[in-house]
This record gives sequence, structure tokens and C-alpha cells, in this order.
Amino acid sequence: MTSGGRYEDHLPAVDADDIAFGRWLFAQDCVFQRGVVKMDGLPPATLPEIAFAGRSNVGKSSLVNALTGRKTLARVSNTPGRTRELNFFALAGVLSLADLPGYGYARIERKLSDQWTKLIFQYLRGRPNLKRVMLLVDSRHGLKPSDVEAMKALDEAAVSYQIVLTKIDKLKAAELTEVLKKTAEKASRHPAAHPIVVPTASETGFGIAQLRGLVASASGLDAKTVPGYKPPA
Repeated sequence: MTSGGRYEDHLPAVDADDIAFGRWLFAQDCVFQRGVVKMDGLPPATLPEIAFAGRSNVGKSSLVNALTGRKTLARVSNTPGRTRELNFFALAGVLSLADLPGYGYARIERKLSDQWTKLIFQYLRGRPNLKRVMLLVDSRHGLKPSDVEAMKALDEAAVSYQIVLTKIDKLKAAELTEVLKKTAEKASRHPAAHPIVVPTASETGFGIAQLRGLVASASGLDAKTVPGYKPPA
């Protein structure tokens, strides 16, 4: 897309069946399971799981709320470092969503920050039902050193992850083109990174349908066997 192009030109191509299943899936009940501060408190690894990770104040809670169409599912805070737990939700009774504490916030007490980071990466490395991590990156700033550190840890753990750009409505079209290009180039150097970078804006809903479809696809769920779902004719 050139500077005079459209934001829509950068929406990823997602299978129509996945988009339909994702739309239905995220319209179902999403029930809070538990908040976890230690590994021994994790819920049973019985459902396929998708995790959402990113730097503090990247817009993670806003994105989770936008995906589920709810304003209060994940608490939104203007204070970075506020979320201190791994929060788990059961979606439609068939998929687990994990909302991870933000990383990379320098102002919180160092010892506590290290404890959070350790917990996050212990989870990422040791969760057998984890299908993919959606790694959120603020489009206004691009990949920061802490994001690259997270990517390297995911590479080492062989955990599949996909970069999701947030707040793209704050950028001009030409700026979005450039940040997508740079992010995709950097992601291509990481073996566990999915090649598609997803641009989103929680406030406007841009890219949300596509991200829902990608989550549905990454979950590994067979839509034909999910109770209550009727694939489009």
C-alpha cells in the first residue's frame, strides 16, 4: 500500500469458514476461571489454549474485550503494570484464553517485576495445551527490546506465536505500511513466529474479525464437532 492507499489492504487473508467459526465462538459465553500467581495454580490443561502477551499498556485487555464483544471481561487500566496475574477464561466451554501480565514496565519494583517475568516464561515453556501466543505490539512503537526478548524465549521453547499490532488507528496509512514491513522482516528471523502480522484497533474493531478467525484456526478445534455450532452452508 502506498501513502495514499487503504488500511484495509493490509488485512490478512483468513479463510471464510474460520472467520465464521471465530465470530460464533467469541459470541458465546466467556467465563472467568481463575487468576494465577504461581505455576501450581494453573487450571487443568484440558482445553486447547490461546494466550495473549505483550508489554505493559500495549492494549491487551482492550483487545481481549473487543474480541469477546464485552467491555468488562478483562479490566482495562491506564496504569502500566497493573495486571499481576495470569487470568484464564473458558470460551464456549471448548477453548481457554489466557491473559498474561504485561512485561517490560521499568517503574514497578524490580524484584516483583522479575517474579512476574519468571512466572510468564515458566507458563509459556511448560503449558502442554498452549496452541499459540498472540504477541501484542504497540504499532506506534514497533518491536522493543523486551518484545525481542520474549520472541527469543518463545523460539527457544518452540512455542508458536503471532505478532498482533495494536492501536493502528493512531497511525497514518503510510506509517502503518512501514511498521508492518519492519515487523514482518524482523519476525521472519524468528523460527517460531507466524509469518502473518495482524493489524488491529480495538476502538474501531479493525482487524478483530480476522483475529478471531486466526484464533479459531490456531486452536485446532474441529468446528464440525463443537456443540451448538452450525457451519455456514
